[in-house]
Amino acid sequence: MRTKAELDEAIRLRRRAVLVVNARSRRGRRLYSAARSRLIAAGFTLLGAYPVDRPGELETSLARASDLAPDLLIAGGGDGTIGAAARLLAHRDIALGLLPLGTTNNFARTVGIPLGLDAAVATLTGGKVVDVDLGLAGGMPFANHVGIGLSAEVMLRAPARLKRAAGRLAYPVTALGLLPTHQPVRFTVESDGQTRMFHTHQLYVANGGFQAGRPITADANADDRLLVAYPVGGPGRGDLLRATARNAATGHRRTLADVPFLATGELLLRTDRPAPVEVDGEVHGQTPIRIGLDANALRVMAPIDTVDR
Repeated sequence: MRTKAELDEAIRLRRRAVLVVNARSRRGRRLYSAARSRLIAAGFTLLGAYPVDRPGELETSLARASDLAPDLLIAGGGDGTIGAAARLLAHRDIALGLLPLGTTNNFARTVGIPLGLDAAVATLTGGKVVDVDLGLAGGMPFANHVGIGLSAEVMLRAPARLKRAAGRLAYPVTALGLLPTHQPVRFTVESDGQTRMFHTHQLYVANGGFQAGRPITADANADDRLLVAYPVGGPGRGDLLRATARNAATGHRRTLADVPFLATGELLLRTDRPAPVEVDGEVHGQTPIRIGLDANALRVMAPIDTVDR
């Protein structure tokens, strides 16, 4: 397997890439042709280009693209798309390029990828290869987060048409519709020989630094060998709404040392009743679940000034 420097040099010299765009993501269908044209204009030789328009085709298209042995696999879409690409490319001799075309684009924000198409393509041409951590939820790799509680219900219920029309507002709109009948969950989190209890409608375990398009804390990132577990409010429905608003306004000022964050490398999460788990925006399994880290598992094309730890 090549070093990061060798892979970086290969991308710069050969420009051998494949493109997979989730047309069902918020801007995927509209920007697929523009993304393909801009990449070719930037000097990339596209060994394959795959607009994915049907449910269940994404993983097949990503696998087909990776089988072409590119130096760079460029994935366009939201966090679900990026998460699927990250799972495929973990510990592979292929770098992941990001075109953030989704709703919240949390992982792209964490890595520092610009949200505009032209600037994202410029990062692919002028950036550098870095490696970042992936989380492991019950053995399943994830790029950004695990959510238990209301968020998993939202992922099950949020209409695709609403996500395309309203962007990241689709999730709070759906959540507000579900909240009146949602019951809080009692969580038990075991980590580093200690046990912490939470009673809340929502708990996240994040690998990255953003949730719902907003910073979690000023010092959380995807390359620090840490997961961050935290509840959003308490058992009252009003607690959830107030905590959501407070987190959106103050996330950039908080640190991992603040209450109620739990920064750790591994944890076991139990609930008072089986609860669905969403992993990078896709529902996957239920509690109880063990969540850990796979350090430096994924190579990503990031901005040239990115600190590579």
